[in-house]
Amino acid sequence: MNKKGWGKKIAVAPYTVWMALFVVVPIVLVVYYAFTDQSGALSIQNIRSILDYRETFFISIQLALLSTVICLLMAYPVAFSISRMKAYRQQTMVMLVMLPMWMNFLIRTYAWMTILEGNGLINRFLHLLGFEGFNMINTNGAVVLGMVYNFLPYMLLPIYTVLTKIDKSTVEAAQDLGANRVSVFRRIYLPLSVPGVISGITMVFVPAVSTFVISKLLGGGKKFLIGDIIENYFLGSTGSINYNIGAALSLVLMLLILVSMTVMNHFDKDESAGFM
Repeated sequence: MNKKGWGKKIAVAPYTVWMALFVVVPIVLVVYYAFTDQSGALSIQNIRSILDYRETFFISIQLALLSTVICLLMAYPVAFSISRMKAYRQQTMVMLVMLPMWMNFLIRTYAWMTILEGNGLINRFLHLLGFEGFNMINTNGAVVLGMVYNFLPYMLLPIYTVLTKIDKSTVEAAQDLGANRVSVFRRIYLPLSVPGVISGITMVFVPAVSTFVISKLLGGGKKFLIGDIIENYFLGSTGSINYNIGAALSLVLMLLILVSMTVMNHFDKDESAGFM
């Protein structure tokens, strides 16, 4: 092997070691604990116990999908509007979108607890207007709101990035051929922005379906999501800790995420093939 080949191997070695230690080894441990009991003997009982949490999986997927759809409906018009601004204004708007992300995730979620609680800012404002307050905290709606607020930038930024890369000459050519604004959006912007939409959906759905902090703080622990169950089995009270069941649930959640990403990539490839 020549010196250039050895140089590439040496350059890649740190990343290979990193991936092995922090990706491969954890996955191997999860699989090991998922298929063994507490004595270390092989067992599929942990996998069978997953059926006891099928309702939790359903609720987690339902809330994650709802949050993803809301993020998409909110992010796309904003990203489209920003992409059509002048360059210096785009930079300002992108900075404003990213500004909340500079704050700690827990602090942002705690802030929403203060806003949504019974004596929070929203209910105080309603009382000033003469209306009765209503319960917002510790509901599924509050959990969805927390997900949308925390993960909205992950939807907006990929869409914005793709929209800004669309060649303006393509749009001008369509307009020269008689296309109006609706036709330009439907035939140019919308199809070419699909890769950004796919990336945004993936980046929002994956953390939303596995979250546990948002559901614990804004949901009040009334309805556990799958992330809460896993967290409880690994970091709960002494009597509730069970690495084996927690690993089995983590394995199923990991497979669910991989399936969703595979489906999204499949749609992305189909759209790309349609443009060629």
